[in-house]
Amino acid sequence: MESSAVFLKRATRHMFFTGKGGVGKTSLSCAVAVALADRGKRVLLVSTDPASNLDEVLGTALSSHPKAIKGVPRLSALNIDPERAARGYRERVVGPYRKVLPKAAVASIEEQLSGACTTEIASFDEFSKLLGDPAETKEFDHVLFDTAPTGHTLRLLELPAAWSGFIESNAGGTSCLGPLSGLKTQQALYAAARQALADSARTTVVLVSWPERTSLEEAERARGELASLSVKHLKLVINGVFKAADSADPIGRALQERGREALGHIPKPLSLLPRMDLPLLSFALVGVESLRGMLLLDAARLQAPAVLVKSSLSRRRTWTFPDLVSALEGLGRGVIMTMGKGGVGKTSVAVSIALDLAKRGRPVRLTTTDPAAHVETVLHGETVRGLKVSCIDPEAETRAYTREVLESSGRGLDKKGRALLEEELRSPCTAEIAVFQAFARAVHEGQDGFVVIDTAPTGHTLLLLDAAEAYHREVSRSMGDIPEAVRRLLPRLRDPWFTHMLLVTLPAATPVHEAAALQKDLKRAGIAPYAWVINQSLTPVETRDPVLVTRKANEGRYIDEACRFSSRVAVVPWLAQDAGANRLNLVYPG
Repeated sequence: MESSAVFLKRATRHMFFTGKGGVGKTSLSCAVAVALADRGKRVLLVSTDPASNLDEVLGTALSSHPKAIKGVPRLSALNIDPERAARGYRERVVGPYRKVLPKAAVASIEEQLSGACTTEIASFDEFSKLLGDPAETKEFDHVLFDTAPTGHTLRLLELPAAWSGFIESNAGGTSCLGPLSGLKTQQALYAAARQALADSARTTVVLVSWPERTSLEEAERARGELASLSVKHLKLVINGVFKAADSADPIGRALQERGREALGHIPKPLSLLPRMDLPLLSFALVGVESLRGMLLLDAARLQAPAVLVKSSLSRRRTWTFPDLVSALEGLGRGVIMTMGKGGVGKTSVAVSIALDLAKRGRPVRLTTTDPAAHVETVLHGETVRGLKVSCIDPEAETRAYTREVLESSGRGLDKKGRALLEEELRSPCTAEIAVFQAFARAVHEGQDGFVVIDTAPTGHTLLLLDAAEAYHREVSRSMGDIPEAVRRLLPRLRDPWFTHMLLVTLPAATPVHEAAALQKDLKRAGIAPYAWVINQSLTPVETRDPVLVTRKANEGRYIDEACRFSSRVAVVPWLAQDAGANRLNLVYPG
């Protein structure tokens, strides 16, 4: 077991913090950054998460340029802003051609750069500079990356190899990112980023996990995939280890036992990694002083007192889980999407709603857009008449999409034309288009019954929704005709009688504020969420454990805050069981 002092002493120049949503990646990366800066190191902390909350945790408004953090000399931080990066990228590619090529040709390049691929490659470009170009970060001793949840981050870390391979093999000179001559200049940068990722002396990937089964399984999957990318300098941090102060307290005892059982079955390869355990804290890790408490020894750690804020929470203002399902059932059909920050329990809520509706005799399709999904794991093999379960598999969807395009747009092309089309389809962007089409088809099924969609964490999902109109153009270019499912996608997502979005959150600052920001983003897109779900709440349960009592006392203000954002708020109590098919049904039997 590694102590926090040893962990900090062995910090490499680059450190990535990744893991399942909600395990404390941002808190830990911020705490490590603060601790290194307090030890005299010059540190840059970078968020690659499209739904970054570094600003709130550090207490400083950030931008896409390094900004000094108040109260921490030598620490700076920035957010990689996908939209801003995309605008800069477009201008960098198109600018040189404006006075050289005819307007129609420039317009064609701009059209090529209007897709979601450009947003992804632009963010990746910014990330590559920070990792692969030492001149960009020469003012700092350490560059730490607070990343999006696992699936999105693995995609980011795969891109150096994916785009290098595409550029090397592409002979046609064009891509959905514009002329490849522009990308060629980036090839050396991508190669340098690949080398930095694989260099154990320079880069460490910290797998952060909660002491629970699904979180550890996702960390193990990430370990395996990173190994295949030759990223092998890994460490494991178990965050939130709980030891009950009162063995007679049933909630405290159950929480301790759940963690002990999960850690007793930690996957073998994961157990061989250097490991640091951090305890469950009673206080929220928001603000620099709280962050300084995270890596202290128990005896020195600040245990912040409960800040008892008057709460107006009442039974009248909130729903139970059966209240929520009954209201959804009354709508008759349509799409139900669980959305929110990673780790708030979107999957278990989606699975429980799907099961409950199916048990009530409603036909239900349960699926997921999350690359790191674990819907089938949560179901534990349970089957219910009327419930169909599927998963949007990026590899299978890409193969099917490629075959479809070749059979439609490729028909009638000569040998050279078909080779160019095949080359374009090898672009890493093809997977994004294929997944988007599968998402549209899943929504389309909502006209015949209920479709419950478990989505990826906020940032990834927002990019998926933002991509809708862009992919209309992409699909149109590639296939001529837009499939009906894609053509009707946006109107359906905006139809409150067809799509019912549930914002799932925990009763804590960051998840509630991220859900509020998500609601604002959705409203700008013309989409109104149906209800909020406050998951894993201690408020409805009885406990005497001092850590849990303090956490419970602090929940009221955030449940009140959720009630101000929505007239429909369902509160789901914390349960002793890990995520599982029947966890909500055990509390609220039908």
